[in-house]
Amino acid sequence: MLFGKTQNFPNSVNEINIMTKDDNPIQIPQEAFDWYDEYAHGDIDRRTFIARLGTLAIAGLSLSVLTTALTPNYALAEQVSFNDTDIIASYAEFDSPKGHGKGRGYLVKPRNLTGKAPMVLVVHENRGLNPYIKDVARRLAKAGFVAFAPDILFTLGGYPGNDDEGRAMQKSMDRNKIEQDFIAVANFLKSHELSNTNLGVVGFCFGGYISNMLAATLPGVIDAAVPFYGTPAKEPIVKNIKGPLMIHFAEMDKRVNATWPAYENLLKQNNVDYQAFIYPDTNHGFHNDSTGRYNKEASELAWSRTIKFFNRHLS
Repeated sequence: MLFGKTQNFPNSVNEINIMTKDDNPIQIPQEAFDWYDEYAHGDIDRRTFIARLGTLAIAGLSLSVLTTALTPNYALAEQVSFNDTDIIASYAEFDSPKGHGKGRGYLVKPRNLTGKAPMVLVVHENRGLNPYIKDVARRLAKAGFVAFAPDILFTLGGYPGNDDEGRAMQKSMDRNKIEQDFIAVANFLKSHELSNTNLGVVGFCFGGYISNMLAATLPGVIDAAVPFYGTPAKEPIVKNIKGPLMIHFAEMDKRVNATWPAYENLLKQNNVDYQAFIYPDTNHGFHNDSTGRYNKEASELAWSRTIKFFNRHLS
C-alpha cells in the first residue's frame, strides 16, 4: 500500500503573487481566492463576491483588474492545439438510459495509433466541458492515451461558452442523473473499440468527486483514478474502492481538505492502494492554467505524476 505524505494544513496565507499581461506581479490576498472558491461552488452569488472584492484595499488595483485576475481566461489554457499533428480530435455520443438518455463527449486519440490503447475519462468541473478540460484531453492523447471528455450539459445544448452560465445550467440538472451519465460513459469507454480494456479517470473539483465516486461505484471498471481536489464518494460505498488512487490536494483548499482525514481513514481501513499529495502554497484549481489560481510548478509536478501513474496501471 502506498500512503501520501502527511502534514498539517495551514490556517491562512497572507497573499499570493500572480502576473499581469505585462509581467508585473499583483499581490492578491488569500481571502480573494477563498471568496472566489465560494462563488464558483455556489455558496455565494456574484453580487456578494464582487461586493467582498470591493472591500479589499489593494493599492493600484481596480475591481476590474482583480476580477479579471481571478476568473478564467481560456485563451491562456491551450497547451496542445486542436490542430496538433500528433493527435486526432472528434466527438462521440453514448447512451445513458438511467441518466439523461444520451451523452456526448470530446474524443482525442494519438494520430499514430494502430491498435488499441488505454482509455482515460476526463471529468470537467461544475460548469460543463470548457476549453481547459478539452486541452487536458489533448494533453493525454499527446502522452499516448485515448482521452474522452464528456459534456454533462449536452442535453441542455452543451457548454454555453462562459462559466457563469455553464455553472447555472449544471446546477439545474438532477444530480443522480448526472452521476448515472458518468457511470454510463465509464462502461461505454471500457468496451470501446479503441480500448485495451484498461480505463483510468481523472477529474477536477466536481470531476474529482466523480473520479472518487466512479472508483467506489465501478471498482471492476475503473483501473486507476486520479481526483484533483475532489470530495470523497459517499461513505457507504467507499468500502468498495479497490484502487489504485492518486489524490492531489491544494494546501489552502480548506473546503476539500476538511473531508480528507475521514476519507483517508476509510481508505486505510479497507486496505486501498492509494497515494495522496499536498501541494504547498496552492489554491483549489491550481492545475487550471486559465486563472490566477494556477501554480505552474505544482501543476507540472502533479501532471507528471499523473501520467506516470496511468502508464504504470493502464499500459
